[in-house]
Parts: sequence; structure tokens; C-alpha cells
Amino acid sequence: QVQLVESGGGLVQAGGALRLSCAASGNIFRINVMGWYRQAPGKQREMVATLPSTGNTNYANSVKGRFTISRDSTKNMLYLQMNGLKPEDTAVYYCALAQNSRTFWGQGTQVTVSV
Repeated sequence: QVQLVESGGGLVQAGGALRLSCAASGNIFRINVMGWYRQAPGKQREMVATLPSTGNTNYANSVKGRFTISRDSTKNMLYLQMNGLKPEDTAVYYCALAQNSRTFWGQGTQVTVSV
């Protein structure tokens, strides 16, 4: 089993920045992809950014140029640096880890961007 714990969410004004962190623990042996997803009220969960173990990062068009995903493999940490935040970025942000054909999710962290 894999556990994911997100942190770093909060309330920020439009134009501000936040850095989300995700700590992974448990039976981690061969990560295929780690990523960030978000779900706004009344909307479906959507991909924000993904970081495969091999290959290029992938960003949603809505966050390109503003968000940066990164990973510290030595610490099993995943990060999402969010700059230039907009009210439409308000959502619960989830960390995800895929390995061995299974996907694990964190409990989510709330990000609220005020006008």
C-alpha cells in the first residue's frame, strides 16, 4: 500500500503563489507516474501536471507557464509550484502516484484564490 499526504494549500489573493507538497510513503518500488490533479466544486477532477519516471512533464493548458511540477526522488516528495494564481485555480488539489497498474491518491488540499 502507498500513502500520499498533501500539504501547502491555503487562501491566497489573485496573482499570488503557493507551493504544494506531497509526501509518499509505504510500498514504493517502481513509480511510473506522479502527478497533481484538482477538482473544483461541481466539476470533474482534472489533470494539472504529471511527471513520469521517464519522459516529459505534461501540463494542462490552463496552467502552462504558471505552474511547475517537480520531484525529489531521494525523499519521495512531489511538489507543485503555483505562480500567478487565478480565482479559477480554486479547487481541491490531489496528489497521485501510479505504479504497477495501480493508482494511489492523497486526501487533497484546498487551494482558494480570492479576487
